[in-house]
Amino acid sequence: MQEQRLVFIGGGNMATSLIGGLLAEGYPASQISACDPDEVCRQRLEKTFAIRTHASNDAAQDADVLILAVKPQVLEPIARDIGDKLAHSPLTISIAAGIPVSALQAWLGTNVPIVRCMPNTPALVQQGATALYATALVSADQRALAQQVLAAAGTTCWCDNETDIDRVTALSGSGPAYFFLVMEAMEDAGVKLGLNRDTARQLTLQTALGAATLALADDAEPAELRRRVTSPGGTTEAAINVMLQGGLPSLFEQAIAAAYQRAVEMAKESS
Repeated sequence: MQEQRLVFIGGGNMATSLIGGLLAEGYPASQISACDPDEVCRQRLEKTFAIRTHASNDAAQDADVLILAVKPQVLEPIARDIGDKLAHSPLTISIAAGIPVSALQAWLGTNVPIVRCMPNTPALVQQGATALYATALVSADQRALAQQVLAAAGTTCWCDNETDIDRVTALSGSGPAYFFLVMEAMEDAGVKLGLNRDTARQLTLQTALGAATLALADDAEPAELRRRVTSPGGTTEAAINVMLQGGLPSLFEQAIAAAYQRAVEMAKESS
C-alpha cells in the first residue's frame, strides 16, 4: 500500500507511541507530521523522530489520514476548527475515549470517513490492544490503513457495532488497571510472607508477563492452562480454592459490568 500522509493532531504519549511504532516498521518519517501548540512537545518529536511538526492544525488540510490524539475533554473545539479544513474528506482516526461517531461527524462534517478506536495504555510500549469501528464511508483500503496505523502499537480487532466500543472499554480499555491491582495484591502478599519488596515485585511482574506470553503462544483456553498448573492437593489448588470460594470470578464480572455501564453513561454525556 502506498504510504499516505499521516497528520497527528496532538503529540502526547499515544501519538508518540504510534509514530515510534510506524517508523520502526519502516513507515517514512517524511510522510508523518504532528500538530501541537506546545513547543517543548514539538521539539521532542522532531528530535526523536525527525518528523515535521506544526504549532497550528493547518496541516490537516494536507492529510490523507488524520489521527485525533488529544484528550476527549478538549476535542470538540479542536475538531470544529479542523472541520473547516477537511473538504477533501481524509480518513480520520479518533482515539479519544468516550466520544461517539455522531459527535465527531457533527464537529468534522458528515462527509468525513471516521474510524473510532479504543486503545489501552500498553500501547505506549507497543503492547496495546485496540478495537476499531468504521463508519460506512470508510473504504476497504482505508480500513486496512487504519489497522496499519493502530497495529504499530500492538494487536487490533474490528467491532461490527459502535456500541461494542463501550464493551471493549470495560474489558481491555480499563483492563490494565485490573491486572495492576492483581500485581499490587500479589506483591504485598509476598512481602507479608517475608520476601523483600524488590524480590516480590520482580517475581510478580515476570510471572504476569510469563503467564500472558504462554497464553498467547498456546491454543488452549485459560481455564485449561490453569488446570495444567493446578496439581490435585498441591499449593496452587489451595490458593485457587480460596479465590473461588471468595467469589473472584463473580467479582470480576461485576467490576467489568460496572465499567461498561459507566462507559455507556459517558458516551451519552458526550453525544
